[in-house]
Amino acid sequence: MQQRSNGIDDIVAEYAPRLLGYIRRQVDRPEDAEDILQEVFYQLARASADGAPAIERVSSWLYRVARNTVLNFWRKKREVSLDTADEVCEDIASTLFGNQQDAPDTVYLRSLVWEELEAALAALPAEQREVFCMTVFDGIPVKDISAATGTPVATLLSRKHYAVKFLRCRFHELYDALISQN
Repeated sequence: MQQRSNGIDDIVAEYAPRLLGYIRRQVDRPEDAEDILQEVFYQLARASADGAPAIERVSSWLYRVARNTVLNFWRKKREVSLDTADEVCEDIASTLFGNQQDAPDTVYLRSLVWEELEAALAALPAEQREVFCMTVFDGIPVKDISAATGTPVATLLSRKHYAVKFLRCRFHELYDALISQN
């Protein structure tokens, strides 16, 4: 194990500067590049664990892992982060259900959000819309829906997940449009 550890240290020392330069050209922030580099070397350490076959072409392997890690990074970036989505939901909920005065702009905004919700729900596939509405608006547990419909719980949860993901994106777009107008 000590011999493999020394080998990893040598690989890190040799390839870190070049890999970091490669990764920095792929991402915007230096902090993200350093995180990705750390993930690449973590994968190297895992691949070099006792009992694992030796990596024949270390350079090729490192760059392939770096490329895949960068792709995963951008794939995750495209999705709306949960923190941002939660903030959007809180802002929308306070607009819809808050104890605010019924000022004309609040009334208009409230109607706009309800229209967008109706349009977004209509755009969902029927199975996703049904499970979302039953769980969120009607408060029916997924297990009860499963028992009534014969659809597996995992399938229902998957449908709800896709519905929530779609609605988050739609409302995030609405939120951005409303904020940019202010």
